[in-house]
Amino acid sequence: MTSTRYDGDTWDLASGVGATATAAAAARAIATRADGALIDDPFAEPLVRAVGIDFLTRLATGEVPAEDLVEQVWIDVAKVRTKFYDEFFLDATNAGITQVVILASGLDSRAYRLSWPAGTVVYEVDQPRVIEFKTRTLTELGAAPTADRRVAAVDLREDWPAVLRAAGFVPAQPTAWSAEGLLGYLPPEAQDRLLDTVTELSAPGSRVATESKPNPEPGEEDKTKQRLHRISEHWRAHGFDPDMARLRYFGERNEAAPYLTERGWALNGVSIRNLFAANNLPPLTDDDMRMGDMLYVSGALNKTAN
Repeated sequence: MTSTRYDGDTWDLASGVGATATAAAAARAIATRADGALIDDPFAEPLVRAVGIDFLTRLATGEVPAEDLVEQVWIDVAKVRTKFYDEFFLDATNAGITQVVILASGLDSRAYRLSWPAGTVVYEVDQPRVIEFKTRTLTELGAAPTADRRVAAVDLREDWPAVLRAAGFVPAQPTAWSAEGLLGYLPPEAQDRLLDTVTELSAPGSRVATESKPNPEPGEEDKTKQRLHRISEHWRAHGFDPDMARLRYFGERNEAAPYLTERGWALNGVSIRNLFAANNLPPLTDDDMRMGDMLYVSGALNKTAN
């Protein structure tokens, strides 16, 4: 059983919050199979198989129909989210940024599947056993990075900037940062520290991409928890028990977009609802979690900052 999050808790890719990275990879595998023109992640399926969660493996491989077990909206979110971050990184590196940092990289395979410009260095930051597992699994698959991939094997609750620097990161050079699907799994104060640290480590002209969720309206979080409990109960009947409501931190927090703007970042945002429309996906219905209002934001640090 999954326990409630607490400071100092641990996990791997088959348990706790780590299993959400595996679930996200399973969604990318399903989305790749269904809509290869919008998302192409050939490593998602074999990575999920290697983790070994039977329920997610059967979903990722297509052994069981996804529509019987997963709401289509989650697959469509995987499509637009993956495309958003893929385009963010390629836009940034094609504009001349040669240093990329993927925070809480999990089963992200961009260092292996994107067509990075020559000279790009991609740093992946995550817990040591997560980094080791993915590196070993992709090596065994015969996959080779398409950039100069370097790892910072460290928990984000520790002194990850020191480990990142030791891997070769140069704060004086502009960086493209991503915090994808991460902030909601951090306590509010830890989110602020992370965004502050990213800003401190960024040279002018650096870029960042993340999500910015509006603060909840009265009673909204109860609806979200109920929805997550229903999903978890449905999956529990098939042998997978993530208890997703216990993996997130609820309550008021600083919205990421205005918080970053106050620290010198010039951002643009697009809602999930608008991304669905732009990619010809069915509109959101029964959106009691206000998923459609979630913003994907990206932008650059003003030249006068720092």
